[in-house]
Amino acid sequence: MNMKQWVAEQIAAPVKKSVPVLSFPTTQLLGITVQQLINDSDLQAKGMKAVADRCPTAASVSMMDLSVEAEAFGSEIRVSDDEVPTVVGAILEEPEDAEKLAVPPVGAGRTGLYIEAIGKAVKLITDRPVFAGVIGPYSLAGRLMGMTEIMINCYEEPEMVHTTMEKATQFIIAYIKGFKVAGAHGVVMAEPATGLLSPDLAAEVSMPYVKRIIDEVQDSGFAVIYHNCGNSTTRMLDEIAGLGAMGYHFGNAVEMKAVVEGMPGDVLVMGNVDPAGQFRNGTPESVKAETRKVMEACCGHGNFVISSGCDIPPASSWDNIDAFFQAVDEFYAG
Repeated sequence: MNMKQWVAEQIAAPVKKSVPVLSFPTTQLLGITVQQLINDSDLQAKGMKAVADRCPTAASVSMMDLSVEAEAFGSEIRVSDDEVPTVVGAILEEPEDAEKLAVPPVGAGRTGLYIEAIGKAVKLITDRPVFAGVIGPYSLAGRLMGMTEIMINCYEEPEMVHTTMEKATQFIIAYIKGFKVAGAHGVVMAEPATGLLSPDLAAEVSMPYVKRIIDEVQDSGFAVIYHNCGNSTTRMLDEIAGLGAMGYHFGNAVEMKAVVEGMPGDVLVMGNVDPAGQFRNGTPESVKAETRKVMEACCGHGNFVISSGCDIPPASSWDNIDAFFQAVDEFYAG
C-alpha cells in the first residue's frame, strides 16, 4: 500500500472516516481481561479485526501500550484486568546506570508477541492500513528514569539523558523495523512526555531523536504518525511539523483548532475527543456533542481527521464509542 497516496486520499476526501485510537475496549468485545489481551497475539489480532468489522475507521490502530518497551529494558510493570499496564519505579538512578544499560534485542519481553500480533492482524484486515503502536524515545527514557527525575536530569545530568535517549532510539528503530517486516503499514509513535517540556528543551532532548527514527523507518510504503498529548504542544508546532511524519495526532489538553491551523496542509492532523472525560466517563449524548464541536471547529481544514485525543480506556462504554461514529456520520450527512 502506498501510504503517501493514502494520506493524499484522506486529505482529498470530502467525507472522511475517523481514526480513533481504539484498541483496549476490544476486551469487552472478546469477553477477556486486559491481562489476557496484552499476553496473547491471537487475541490482539482478533480484537483489531472485531473493531474493524464494527467500526468504519480509515485505519486499524493497535494498542498504545506504553509499558512494552520499558519492560523489554527491564522495568517492572503493573497489570490489572481492566486498566492499561503501567511502569512501576525506575531502573536508571545514576549516570553509570545509563552507561551500563543494555539495548535489548527485538523480541525481548512482549515485543516479539506484539510484532506477531500485527503480522496476524494484517492478514485479517485487508481493507484499510494497519498501524502498530510504539512509544517515543523521550517517553521511554522517562519511564526508565522516572518522569520527574528525567525533567530534573535534563538540566542537572544532560549526558545521562542523552545516553539513555540514544539507547532508546536504537531500540525503537529496530522494533519498528520488526513491525515493518511483519507487514504493518505504519506506526503511531506515542511521545506524550515531550508535551511536558518547553519548546527549547524539546528541541534539544526529544525532537532530534524522534526525527532520526522517522527518517530511518518512514518511506512511501510505511507511515509514521506522531502522537503528543501534552499541553505545551501548541507552542512547539514548528518543531513538530519539522519532524517530517506523514501524520500527527494530538491530545485533548490543547485546542484542536489552533493546532490544525498551525500545521502544514499536506500532513494528516488528528485528534482530539477526550478519552477519559468523554469515551470513559461521558454519555452517548455528551460524546456526540463533543465530537461535533471538534469537527465544526476543524473540518474546514482538509487535512483534519477526527479521532480520540489518546488511547480510549479499556472500560469505556461501547454505547459511547458507537455514539462517536454516529456523530461523525451525522456531521457529514449535514
